[in-house]
Amino acid sequence: MTTDVALEPLRRIAAYAVIVDEQDQVLLVRNSPHSGTPGVWSLPGGAVDHGEHPNDTTVRETAAETGLSITITGLLDVLSDLRSMPHRRVTIHTDRLIYTATIRGGALRERAGQPTDLVRWVPRQAAAELLLRPFTATALGLGTGHRVERILSADLLPDEVPEFPSFHIMEGPDGLHRAQRFAAYAVATDIDNRVLLTRVSPGYPGEGRWHLPGGGTDFGEQPSTALIRELLEETGQAGRLGKLLGVASHRDPASLGPEGYPIDWHGVRAFYRVMVDAATTPLVHDKGGSTSGASWLDRAEVEALADHEMTEVTAEALRAAAIG
Repeated sequence: MTTDVALEPLRRIAAYAVIVDEQDQVLLVRNSPHSGTPGVWSLPGGAVDHGEHPNDTTVRETAAETGLSITITGLLDVLSDLRSMPHRRVTIHTDRLIYTATIRGGALRERAGQPTDLVRWVPRQAAAELLLRPFTATALGLGTGHRVERILSADLLPDEVPEFPSFHIMEGPDGLHRAQRFAAYAVATDIDNRVLLTRVSPGYPGEGRWHLPGGGTDFGEQPSTALIRELLEETGQAGRLGKLLGVASHRDPASLGPEGYPIDWHGVRAFYRVMVDAATTPLVHDKGGSTSGASWLDRAEVEALADHEMTEVTAEALRAAAIG
């Protein structure tokens, strides 16, 4: 389904919970007439506030929408999608972090006058007969076969993908410029168990430190696709996507970069294992950007690195991959 209305492009990051009980029932919420898709069912969750960790978003939004307190138990997937909303005159690219969770306590409650109005435990197979948001169907493994067309009809899709940067700088309520960015990075290794790292260019936050290959996703682009593209552009290496390792969330309230003025910066980064089957000498093709160089490091060299020699996301991702 498409629209020919000229819409402004926007980006946002959101986080959701897949909660399943012992009878294989899934907790779902229904969008109300106050939302852009009334009557459509979704996972509980919502938009990540500036500076907020997506884990906290999932807990906060689930409590607001369902009346339940939850504990995050794992990261299931990271998905992106486009959605046109003519009533708001926008086309939104949303990066969605899907977590698994269990219930700590509370009681189901419905609410009036909010974007969601009902909450229900639904048997997984019965959920396949509901009109679902596409990301919800994908997260539940229901987005296949004869259901696809019906599921996609839950969202209005744009005719074309608009041009939009991977992050947008705007002035916040305190007068300081703000930016929120979603990115994907690789813990890339070759057949000799070497690790591929990059160097941050002068003038960028973390300049001179070791960093992971990867970067911000394009508007309308899936994180996994963006990662393999960035790996090739930054280092000249063709990679094979592996396991999703985790998500890092870091905020720098006064980051300084090439813009030349302080930015309240919030980065949410997914990191994956990537295998490079035919490693070559790294070559940075994307000249003039945030990457000044790239190198293959032996495992012992990586393990010897101190945290101050790496960016925060690099240290976190290497720990998640049991490297360093």
